[in-house]
Amino acid sequence: MHLPALTQDLTRRHFVQAAALSALPVLMPGFAKGAEMTGDIDAHVHVWTPDTTAYPLAPGFEKSSMKPLSFTPDELFAECRPVGVNRIVLIQMSFYQYDNRYMLEAIAKYPDVFRGVAVINHDASDACDVMRKLAGQGVTGFRLYANAKAVESWSQSEAMQKMWKCAAETKQAICLLANPDALPGIHQMCKQHPETKVVVDHFGRVGIDGTIRSSDLDNLCRLAEFPKLFVKTSAFYALGQKQPPYLDLAPMIRRLRDTFGAARLMWASDCPFQVQNEHSYAASISLIRDRLDFLTPDDKTWILRKTAEQVYWS
Repeated sequence: MHLPALTQDLTRRHFVQAAALSALPVLMPGFAKGAEMTGDIDAHVHVWTPDTTAYPLAPGFEKSSMKPLSFTPDELFAECRPVGVNRIVLIQMSFYQYDNRYMLEAIAKYPDVFRGVAVINHDASDACDVMRKLAGQGVTGFRLYANAKAVESWSQSEAMQKMWKCAAETKQAICLLANPDALPGIHQMCKQHPETKVVVDHFGRVGIDGTIRSSDLDNLCRLAEFPKLFVKTSAFYALGQKQPPYLDLAPMIRRLRDTFGAARLMWASDCPFQVQNEHSYAASISLIRDRLDFLTPDDKTWILRKTAEQVYWS
């Protein structure tokens, strides 16, 4: 889980998204329904290249921000393929800001493998047009950074209201990197936009400071009243005790399964951060596949494949 300052100014226009899109095709075959594939889906991975000449970093980021220095699709495949994961949702990396080119080029190269969650300038007058164009390039969601202050302002933001409405029309998901303090505000936005698909990343980062607070988990579970809201059970390395095999997260996963149902949960690794130090890709997926005896085989199928398939591939 890359942890950007969620209050950083995301309206800087140094990277004009339209220019980044102009060199890419408007529509590529196979994105409407996708190829029929089996195997599991990793619903949250970042990729980047050490080539900062071709893909410069956004203002405010230095090459030292890139840890590890490289995580290309080939490096990703070396982690995921040995454990039977053959489709991945790519999440635009924060240090590229609105320049989605590297992610889009990866999707274009592997259209049967990847879908994308882009970052755009939601304040731009053509934001909805950009969203529609990106839909034809394998982008099925858009990332927003959400803390309490930011989310509180959304209900009064004409641009944000338009973005959520447009996402409902295009059936693209609004994907939230949220702090626990933002969960009540997210509840209000979902009330205003019940037809918009919403994905809360990494359990809403409940437990990121090492303590899984019942009040935070209560706020996350209140979002279950919105049928089009989904939760990623992901970034195990960053939550609770932050040690494999991550069994301290089991009660939280069980409560979410009981509250949302497995059909609204999806597993994700949050690579490459999940494969640093003592953590591993295998340890992450094993928590869902092998270690939680309260998950039925059907639960596992939904969490490991079918939920992400319905959110990002349908």
